[in-house]
Amino acid sequence: MSKTWLGAAALGLTIAGAALAEPTYKLMNFADLPDWDTDDHQAALTVFTETCGDMKDPEWANLCAFAKTAPDARAFFESFFQPVLIEDGEPMLFTGYFEPELRGSPVRGGEYQHPIYRLPDDHVQGQPYLTRQQIEADRPLSGKGLEIAWLADPVDLFFLQVQGSGRIRYPNGDGIRVGYGGKNGREYSSIGRELVDRGVYQSHQVSAQVIRNWVRDNPEDGKALLWVNESYVFFREVNEVPADKGPLGAMNRSITTGRSIAVDPAFTSLGTPVWIEKAGATPINRLMIAQDTGSAIKGAQRADIFFGTGDQAGRDAGRIKDGGRMVTLLPIQLAYAMLPETIE
Repeated sequence: MSKTWLGAAALGLTIAGAALAEPTYKLMNFADLPDWDTDDHQAALTVFTETCGDMKDPEWANLCAFAKTAPDARAFFESFFQPVLIEDGEPMLFTGYFEPELRGSPVRGGEYQHPIYRLPDDHVQGQPYLTRQQIEADRPLSGKGLEIAWLADPVDLFFLQVQGSGRIRYPNGDGIRVGYGGKNGREYSSIGRELVDRGVYQSHQVSAQVIRNWVRDNPEDGKALLWVNESYVFFREVNEVPADKGPLGAMNRSITTGRSIAVDPAFTSLGTPVWIEKAGATPINRLMIAQDTGSAIKGAQRADIFFGTGDQAGRDAGRIKDGGRMVTLLPIQLAYAMLPETIE
C-alpha cells in the first residue's frame, strides 16, 4: 500500500479490479522520445539520486553510485539505460496530485471540529477496521489521544485523505506536516463515480472542485456522499521534512514538483526513470522519476504527476486527465533480460 491516496480515485478514474492483459515489452531508442534532447536531464538526474540508493538490485546500485559522481546527465542516461515501452492493453492515463495546505488548529474549538487521526492502537494491518461513517458519525476514537490536529472543513479532511499528505496551518502562523500513516482496510469507493451514477453529473463534468462545491452546497446529502466511501486514511506527523522539500512518497523520501510521478509498482519499480509524453491542453514531454504509488494507479500505462504544494498546485493537478505515453528507462541488461519471455 502506498503512502498516498491519489486524486484520480476520487474522480472514478481507477481501473482497480479490471482484468489487465499480460504486459508486452518493446525496446525503443532515445531518438523515439519527442523533445528528449531539449529536456533538463540534470534536473532528472538530481531527483534520481534522491531515491536510487534505496533500490536493492545490484544493477541499480552500481548505476546509483556512478550517478552520485556528477556525470554528464544526458550521457549518463543514454549510455546506461534502454527505453522500454511497457503496455498491458489499457490506454495511457495521466492525472495529477498535490500536497494541500489547509487551515487547522492543534486543539478542538470554534470552527475546528474535524479531527485528523493517527493510526489507532487496536488497528490490525490487513484486517477491516471501522468504516468512515462509523468513525465520523459515532466518534469512537474520540478521547483516545489520537487527534493530530483539527480542521474546519470536512471536505478538506476527505481530500487530505485522497492526497495522502498535507500541510496544516494554524491561526497563529505555526503549522505541521502530515503524511500517510495507514488505512482502515475498507475498499475505496469513488464519490465522483457515485455522483455520475446518480445522474447528478456526467463523467466529463466531475472534478475535485465540482465535488467540493456539491458537498458544501448539500451539507446533509454531502455527508452521506462522503460516507459512501468506507475507506479511511490515518496520518502521522512528518515535521522532520524541511519546509522547502516535497512530501514523503512511497519510498519515504521527499518527492519533487514536476519530476516525480506515482506509478503501479507491479510494472515499474520505484526509483526508475520514466519518460512521459502527456497530451492534452498542456503537453509535457519530460524525464520523471517513479517515486510514489497510489490506490488508483493500476496498470502499465498509468501515472499521477506531482504538481507541488498549495492551492495553485491543486488547481493545476485537478485539470489533468490526459492520454499520451510513458516509456520506462531500464538498465540495459535488465531491459534485454525481459525479452525472451515476451517475444514468441
